Amino acid sequence: MKRFHSDESLVALIASAFSVTALVHYFHSGELLLYGDAVAHINIARRVADSLTPGLLQLGTVWLPLPHLLTLPFVVSDWAWRTGVGGAIPSMVSYVVATVGVFRLTRMFTSRTSAWIAVLVFALNPNLLYMQTTGMTEALFLSTVIWSVFFFCRFVAEMRGGNTEGAGKALVACSMALSAAMFTRYDGWFLTVITGLCALAVFMRSDADVKRRLRRRFVTFLMVAALSPVLWLAYNYEVYGNAVEFLSGPYSARAIQEKATHVMGSRHPGDRDLKTAWFFYLKAAKLNAGEGRWQPWLFGVAVFAGLISMLQARRRPLLLLWLPLLFYTLSIAYGSVPIFVPEWWPHAYVNVRYGMQLLPAVGVFFALGVEMIRQVNYSDRTNRVAVIFAAAVVMLSQASIWMAVPICLREARANSVSRVAVESAIAAELKKLPTTSRLMMFTGTHGGALQRAGIPFKRVLNEGNSQQWERALRAPATGADYIIAGDNDMVAEAVARNGEQLEPIFSAKLEGETVKIFRSKIYSH
Repeated sequence: MKRFHSDESLVALIASAFSVTALVHYFHSGELLLYGDAVAHINIARRVADSLTPGLLQLGTVWLPLPHLLTLPFVVSDWAWRTGVGGAIPSMVSYVVATVGVFRLTRMFTSRTSAWIAVLVFALNPNLLYMQTTGMTEALFLSTVIWSVFFFCRFVAEMRGGNTEGAGKALVACSMALSAAMFTRYDGWFLTVITGLCALAVFMRSDADVKRRLRRRFVTFLMVAALSPVLWLAYNYEVYGNAVEFLSGPYSARAIQEKATHVMGSRHPGDRDLKTAWFFYLKAAKLNAGEGRWQPWLFGVAVFAGLISMLQARRRPLLLLWLPLLFYTLSIAYGSVPIFVPEWWPHAYVNVRYGMQLLPAVGVFFALGVEMIRQVNYSDRTNRVAVIFAAAVVMLSQASIWMAVPICLREARANSVSRVAVESAIAAELKKLPTTSRLMMFTGTHGGALQRAGIPFKRVLNEGNSQQWERALRAPATGADYIIAGDNDMVAEAVARNGEQLEPIFSAKLEGETVKIFRSKIYSH
């Protein structure tokens, strides 16, 4: 037991070193804020404390609140907010916690050596190392998934061993991890439903005495798991008058995809097509695990081990790690979630990072594959060679990603060029305005300009200030000293309807977008 805990400490120490090293590298290369979603997440967290109307209502809808609440303490600092470091800290902590979780989960089913191989697959992955330096939700969500599966596997193991007390504690811990997952990403809702059904199956197969002793903990599991979506639905209903605003509102994935379809003139690949959706997600997952000739190795061994594990009751609970394959296939086909990969039409980068959700499965099941080989009772020398070969495959797969440039970093770079150029230009103009003036701006598109200019949100009337915002949209000149109108955004439409009391002071076409700044002739504080 002492050696086990020392291994965990070593895993945490090594992961922390990788995490900080990656942060230093990407901080100096100026790539912490390439993802527009990372900028948005950080700004949402900032607005909870820094706003004309501060408070939890600034959390908005669509995106779940836990990432923003965890980011909030770190973006109160202007420097951490502007640089993106404030958004990186929760992701970095999550990465370390997730890596320890991978070790503990794998160690439940394999030897110490194989558990370390799983850590190498997961912690050294260049795509994850980049993403954990950003304000994105990937690292946090992976952490919640890994620990959810760990506690569920512990629950099943304790039930097999007849330890009802240990099983109950593991089940409650599982519900807490699932709750965190559900407050992080909607993938967590799917994971919770499937895990809940699996837990129910285990519970129902137990004898009457076990059910009686476990009933209270099982009810607690169900109540905690159900509480998260209920609270989110209630929040949406109370604030927006629509419990599923996140699903059907103007900022939902469905609404965004409808706009994109109108522009592109066609649906995304995989829409209403499960086979195509399956292959697109599988391709994204492979690109996150390896590049070129090394792309199939980790995946191939992991899939083989997964198929074998289907026949082994003890290891079957681990199959929950493969749920992203089903969830994203359904999301692409029926949930208005596009994934584009550069190799296939339309040869673009959109949501390729979603493939990272299979990384825990690849790491754990690759290690299981190595363990299966070692359990065939070969000689010690042959087993050592197998371990060395497996470690070499892992290192070469990771090296292939570095040489090709991590796909998540390529996605961020490709999609940030025009946005960064526009936001930099807007920021340069905003810095020229009086520091005591109030601005009116739709921050959902280019809120990063405020971040770059270092303008606090308490000076900016935006869509997060619902009542004041709605009044200002009816008469923009009464809302602020200066009005920033983007390309056909809400403010531009409001100016077009009622802009008589506005004086244009700046207009430019930036990267194909028209940006205008107006001065109000009548506004006064």
